[in-house]
Parts: sequence; C-alpha cells; structure tokens
Amino acid sequence: MSAMTRSLVSEADLRRGSGRLIYRLVLGAMAVAFTLAFLFPLYWMVTGALKSPLELAQTPPTLWPHEWHPETYLDAWRRLEIGKFLVNTAFYALGGWLIQLIIDVAAAYALSKLRPVLGNVVLGGMLASLMLPAAALLVPAYLTVAEVPIFGVNLLNTPWALWLPGAANAFNIYVLKRFFDQIPNDLLDSAGIDGAGRFRLLWHIVLPLSRPVLAVVSIFAIIGSWKDFLWPLLVLQDPEVQTISVALSRLASTGRVTNNEMFAGLAIASVPMVIIFMVFQRSILNGLSAGALKG
Repeated sequence: MSAMTRSLVSEADLRRGSGRLIYRLVLGAMAVAFTLAFLFPLYWMVTGALKSPLELAQTPPTLWPHEWHPETYLDAWRRLEIGKFLVNTAFYALGGWLIQLIIDVAAAYALSKLRPVLGNVVLGGMLASLMLPAAALLVPAYLTVAEVPIFGVNLLNTPWALWLPGAANAFNIYVLKRFFDQIPNDLLDSAGIDGAGRFRLLWHIVLPLSRPVLAVVSIFAIIGSWKDFLWPLLVLQDPEVQTISVALSRLASTGRVTNNEMFAGLAIASVPMVIIFMVFQRSILNGLSAGALKG
C-alpha cells in the first residue's frame, strides 16, 4: 500500500495477522454479497423459465427446478413473437445510436475545437439539463412528438419518436468534448496549414484518435435505447412497432402468457445486451480509463 493510499484500515492494522485476516474476510464477504445481489436475479429469471408454471407459483419457491422444461424458451419465442420485437428493438437501437453519434460528435467538436460564440453558455445549459429529472421532461417531450412545432407532424408510432428526443445527449456531448480537448490543437493547425478543412480534420484526425471514447458512447447509446421502457411505452402504442420491453409488458397484462414463458421471454431479451457487454467490455474500460487519466 503506497503512502498516498487512503483506507478505513490503517497500515499498522493490516500488518497485524488478525487485522489482515479480518480485512480479507470482510472484503471477501462484501465481494460475495455484491456478486449475489447482481447475479441472483439473472439466475432466478433463467431457472424460473425452466420450471413448470405450477412449480414456479408454489410457496415456498424452489431454488432449483425439480423438473426441467427447456422447451419453454421455444414456446415463448413462438407465442410471444419475440423475434419480431427483437428486430424492432435492434432497428430502434441502431438508428438511435447512429443519429445520436452524428449529433453528439458534431456538437462536441464544435464546442471543443471550433469554439463558437457563447459556446460555454451552451455547454453550461446542456449540463444544467442533466440536473432535471427525466420524469419532468416526459409531458413536454410527448406533446412535442405528438405534434412537432412548426411542421405539425405526428411522430407517434414512428421510429423518429424515439430517435429525435434522444439525439442530443448532454452527457455524451460532455464526455466527447472532454476527450476532444485532449487532442493537441497544434496537430489540427498543422493539418489545416496543409489545406485540410474543418470536416476533414474531424474525419481524418479527431475521430481516429477518439475511437476509445466513441466506443464508450456507442455502448451507452445502444444499451440506453435497448433497455428504455417508459418512453417507448408512451410513444409506441401500436403493437406491431413496439420494442421487446414494451411488448412483454403488454403481453404480461393480457393473462394469456404463463409466468415461466414470461421469464423465458425476459431471459431471451437480455441475451443481446449481455453479449454486447462481454464483447465490448475492454473498449468500455479502456475508454473510461483514457478519459479519467486525460481529463
């Protein structure tokens, strides 16, 4: 432990045999408790789908299925039409990610490198919007997409109702701006002297150097779009265009789906996000570390 490390346990206590043992026991117990708190809901969801409806409803609940019913996943896939709703969700997530990335990168580049007049005021206003509770913005956002000002277009039950309100994400813009600030202006000035324009500087210099933070923003955007529930519930009332989370909620309220099939549907809906996290976890950690060190 370095001299600058601060901890609730002093170095003198850690040097004692009993102190070190208690420290490790407490640390191990906390690690196990946090692991169980995060993993047990997933375990309960996956194994709940493997139980029969009768076993799933019995009291006290069984920790391990007495009878295995793996066919429940196939039944849920067919009856709940999960494939269709997964395609809808993937389409909304990818479209929202692309629009969000274009808008956020452009805004962050302008604030960081172009430095327009009143840029700091705009940035301060965006950061202030992060302090507002999301629920407070639901009604004005809904009224806006129900009848877009000036154009008078109704965007309900269309992908634009999901994409446009989330296009300018203040948190992502701030993260991107902080990363762009670390790119030396001398590098951009040298390219500018060679004839590179603003867009070319962004495309050929800024974006290639910003791959870690772009990966982080992309993951946040896709995960946020995939797991969002309340806003899609409000703007996607047509069952044919709903996301997987909204569709499962609607089907659960009909009473025509058994609990184990609903558990199977939830487990299937979770698989894509788990895969994405497993694949891109190194990019996420590298991006966060790069931002922390350079910021």
